[in-house]
Amino acid sequence: MKRFSLFFPFLFIAGVAFSQPTKQITLEDIWAKGTFAPKGFQSIRSMQDGEHYCVLTLSGIERYSYKTGDKVDNVCSFSGLSLPPIEDYEFSSDEQKVLLSSGFKPIYRHSGVSDYYVYNVADGRVKKISNNGKQRLTTLSPDGTKVAFVRDNNLFYMDLSTDKEYQVTTDGRLNHIINGTTDWVYEEEFAITKGFYWSPDSKRIAYYRFDESNVREFTMQTWGGLYPENYNYKYPKAGEDNSVVDIYIYNLDNNQSVRLNTGSENDQYLPRMQWTKDANTLAFMRMNRLQNKMELLLANATTGKIKTLYTEDDKAYVEVPDTWKFLDDGKSFLITSERDGYNHIYLYGMDGSLIRQITSGDFDVVDIRGIDEKGQKIYYRSHESSPINTDLYVIDFKGKKRVCLNNGGRLGTYQANFSNGCKYYICIFSDANTAPIYTLHNAKGKEIKVLQDNAALQQRLSQYGREKKEFGTLTTSEGVELNYYIIKPADFDENKQYPLFFYVYGGPGNQQVTNSYGWSDYNWFRMLAQKGYVVACFDGRGTGGRGAEFKKCTYRNLGHYECIDAIEAAKWFGKKPWIDENRIGIFGWSFGGYLSSLCILKGNDVFKSAIAVAPVTTWRYYDNIYTERFLQRPQDNPDGYDNNSPINFADRLKGNYLLVHGTGDDNVHFQNALDLVTALEKADKQFEMRVYPNKNHSIYGGNTRLNLYKLMTDFIERKL
Repeated sequence: MKRFSLFFPFLFIAGVAFSQPTKQITLEDIWAKGTFAPKGFQSIRSMQDGEHYCVLTLSGIERYSYKTGDKVDNVCSFSGLSLPPIEDYEFSSDEQKVLLSSGFKPIYRHSGVSDYYVYNVADGRVKKISNNGKQRLTTLSPDGTKVAFVRDNNLFYMDLSTDKEYQVTTDGRLNHIINGTTDWVYEEEFAITKGFYWSPDSKRIAYYRFDESNVREFTMQTWGGLYPENYNYKYPKAGEDNSVVDIYIYNLDNNQSVRLNTGSENDQYLPRMQWTKDANTLAFMRMNRLQNKMELLLANATTGKIKTLYTEDDKAYVEVPDTWKFLDDGKSFLITSERDGYNHIYLYGMDGSLIRQITSGDFDVVDIRGIDEKGQKIYYRSHESSPINTDLYVIDFKGKKRVCLNNGGRLGTYQANFSNGCKYYICIFSDANTAPIYTLHNAKGKEIKVLQDNAALQQRLSQYGREKKEFGTLTTSEGVELNYYIIKPADFDENKQYPLFFYVYGGPGNQQVTNSYGWSDYNWFRMLAQKGYVVACFDGRGTGGRGAEFKKCTYRNLGHYECIDAIEAAKWFGKKPWIDENRIGIFGWSFGGYLSSLCILKGNDVFKSAIAVAPVTTWRYYDNIYTERFLQRPQDNPDGYDNNSPINFADRLKGNYLLVHGTGDDNVHFQNALDLVTALEKADKQFEMRVYPNKNHSIYGGNTRLNLYKLMTDFIERKL
């Protein structure tokens, strides 16, 4: 379907720019020249000593000191190694070996195959893992003596001392059996592709086995040759059969696999697993088909027997926890949960008893960034100051001594990469009008060094105009307060009237109104403001950052409140004397494309124009994990599926509508667009359409993005 010490220099730069001629932003600046691309660091990794970190560059893996932020040396120099461009790396536990990957070839949006190499730090030698084809998910064993990987739907491991390959499974077959990784729908909706895990003692491998034989296939045609070819893959739509998923534990000593007793119910999900600190105990999650009950279970790796550790249920649905971490003491674990109405951190004992709720309050914890077990501290991000901000905090295991680590109290969006042991962290900060700033800090938040301030980009942005995001709230006729941002033309005159262009997403738990750098679309919106448009974005009911009730109120009725709120937001802005209420447009992609389509149909007296990219047009066509989480199965809730599907309201189209889709979209199938076309033609409605052959849900590659944004800009200028 992103730091405080530079705040005043930024203002100074912006102030100077006011007196300089403003450059006009072009689509080529955004999508071809990289004019507004920020600088950063690739693959930051803490080393075991907690005093050094590494980053990946084109020339090698460089080691830096946390204490000073200065470069120490090169762990690995690629010069003279005759390697292709390296894309990622992983250290062995003793850091004497480095696993290198290159030549990534995507399968779906998050998965792919690569070539892997092992670099020996001591002697500088490098060797390829296998000459039998690209692999997936290649991972070093904890003791660094072996690697495991997936190839052709089977799980393998290799002994690095002998270079001998061992095949763990043999029944893997395309569109039937998957070992060691996940099927399409787990990858897309549970965000998991890794399907095997080494035990802490390197003696076992736990792995998933997916039997997708009964999952129906979807066929996409690919274009480019004399005849189109068909691509078939398993895609379980709402209400349809899923893969049957099992967990096995393979013992390297006796070459035997034990199947875990995951329960008698096959129509369920097993979305996560990990080893505990006990090398004989594997933990995994189990969820029912409707995803309103989640259990953590412990499995004996020798016998396969299981016991329940933790259970959570909800009247709507249970989110897969952002964090579930087993602590080194072997007696407790941390987990995040929305059980009190907001997402918070809890500490539980290994007997399943609640020790304490660590964070509390009317705000959501975003995630845990670091755990200092020795110092009994947890570093986490939250929306405590506001749903639009992401703050950085530290708190102790007792839920006390909570300290905000925001740089100088500056509000915006914080990310943090902690050292092993949490003595230091690298902070990435941005706000709505500030490009990412990378700074190095000690555990108390004191800044050690600015690593990258993107000052040159910040100055360049100011040279291209003074348009910026401004935040606010609006209240609907139902008394619901919604967050929004707005970008006005630099020469804005409240005595004039401007067309309004809305950007929406609106999907469950998503947020678009955030005090963070907006990347490419941000500069496109600024470009539109330069052309005389007011651009706005709002987060309606169902979006994230405001607790479970606000997010889950759309349960079983997806699209209903989201569309109402969009129409209300448009009317609210339309009452402003400086907005032309007869020229309000809306644009969205994926769920946003669904919502923009629904809005111009149900809100045909409010919206003059709409652009929908890769929209869902009926939830009956979308995958079952996502759709049933929010709507239940279609046989259980048919009205929830049909009352807000755009294909059922095509006869209401009055305004200008642009529909865009890629024929190679494995996520939201091109079928959605074609059925909407059929419905619009049946209703004798005129519209515009652009098809991108073989492009997936993201519609990119070559000149594609530039072409798409030229298309949309032209449509806006002609129709709004």
